[in-house]
Amino acid sequence: MLPASITALIAALSKLPGVGPRSAERIALHLVQTESGVVKQLAEAMVQARERIQFCTTCGALTEKSPCAICDDARRDGSLICVVERAVDILSVEKSGTFRGKFHVLGGKISPLDGVDPEDLRIAELEQRLTQEPIREVVIALGTDVEGDATSFYLAKRLARAGLKISRIAHGLPAGSGLEYADELTLSRALEGRREMT
Repeated sequence: MLPASITALIAALSKLPGVGPRSAERIALHLVQTESGVVKQLAEAMVQARERIQFCTTCGALTEKSPCAICDDARRDGSLICVVERAVDILSVEKSGTFRGKFHVLGGKISPLDGVDPEDLRIAELEQRLTQEPIREVVIALGTDVEGDATSFYLAKRLARAGLKISRIAHGLPAGSGLEYADELTLSRALEGRREMT
């Protein structure tokens, strides 16, 4: 039987994304046996990060100062904006190293069943940016689930205007995998997103 303080720590850790009950227990047992200075340093780092991090007032990215480093970077292409669902999605796109434009975080996807309507997302802020910034292309980088597709089509219709190109990232096969591991929808999207080889 574990002491109540360890049980409480396990319960708190298991609320973290990707941390199941067994992982939470291993982490909790590790922490209570670690040098107290290390645990205090970890706790302090978590509190400081939570207190310092805010959303960029321009794009919605996680940042310590607003506007964020990406919005503030004059070397980035201000005519190209990538629309993502969550602030953490910016990190995924940035890791690819291929996108040199700016970003806009919607803050979710349209989902009537979950009570999320277009007004609940940062679409009005995106429209405002289209009038204030020299944006020529909007790249929609949302997931391929029903809500992601619906939100993408909604955005394409709502944002349509002369001189603005609206595109969506291609969806297809992951690198290094074979066709036998792909489902029908993935294969269909891979075929639809095909490009001419030169």
